[in-house]
Amino acid sequence: MTAHTPALSRRRTAIVTAVVACGLLLAACGGNEMEGMDHGSDSSASASVTPAAGHDPAPGAFNDADVTFAQAMIPHHQQALEMARLADGRASDAEIKTLAAAIEQAQDTEIRTMKSWLKAWGRPESADASMPGTHHGSSGSDHSRMSGMMSADAMRRLRAAQGTAFDRMFAELMIEHHQGAIAMAEDQRKNGRDATAQELAADVVENQSAEVEKFRRILDRL
Repeated sequence: MTAHTPALSRRRTAIVTAVVACGLLLAACGGNEMEGMDHGSDSSASASVTPAAGHDPAPGAFNDADVTFAQAMIPHHQQALEMARLADGRASDAEIKTLAAAIEQAQDTEIRTMKSWLKAWGRPESADASMPGTHHGSSGSDHSRMSGMMSADAMRRLRAAQGTAFDRMFAELMIEHHQGAIAMAEDQRKNGRDATAQELAADVVENQSAEVEKFRRILDRL
């Protein structure tokens, strides 16, 4: 029994060595396979992530027209919000009040949406950053991309108006303001690339055209 011990020890050593080697080989194969699966999962997850409707589009699927549309429409909408908020305490016509509230709700949401696009695209929110010397806002602008913007004087007159005078002025100014937005949206539909921006532009054309007609009917009866 003692004479067989060295041979047995050698066989046991060989068996243990083989088992260990197989274990290491399996672990290495398994590790490489799992590593590949992890990378594949990450890639699939990234590719399958879709933005919420009306929010960040996939970066890359846009062109300069999309950027121009968002950068110009944000201050254009901001002035519409400023105008709509003046109706509280000044407007007397019920339909004017309803339209003002609808404009405020819709355009505030659209502003947030367009800001999210620009962030996703890596572009500044304001066109001023790329066009020194231009100024957007309630003071107005003569730039073609900002058609329909009210002058500072028009905004002062609207703030000073009350009752029916406010209702009539608000309708007149908002028609002009909406027509400017519609023109900008039509340009986006012709020249833009991003599908989400195209959808919003189509909504602007449809909704604001309908509101223009409502304001015209209001003016006919005031």
